[in-house]
Amino acid sequence: MKAIVTVMLKNGVLDPQGKAIGHALGTLGFAGVGEVRVGKRIELELAETDPAAARKAAEEMGRRLLANLVIESFTVEIV
Repeated sequence: MKAIVTVMLKNGVLDPQGKAIGHALGTLGFAGVGEVRVGKRIELELAETDPAAARKAAEEMGRRLLANLVIESFTVEIV
């Protein structure tokens, strides 16, 4: 079973990489792009066959290792 963990900076946390990308997009002529935020996507192949147990495991991984909960939040999707 595959779990996708998406980690993003919390609202209010400065995202210099997102700012740089937003600026570069404007320089390249892409008008109308608002705020850009950058995160990370982590795909986990889990041996678990029960979706609820897989979600629980992936959420625990997110809390304990994959996200810095002081400045980041995360979501888990089971596919």
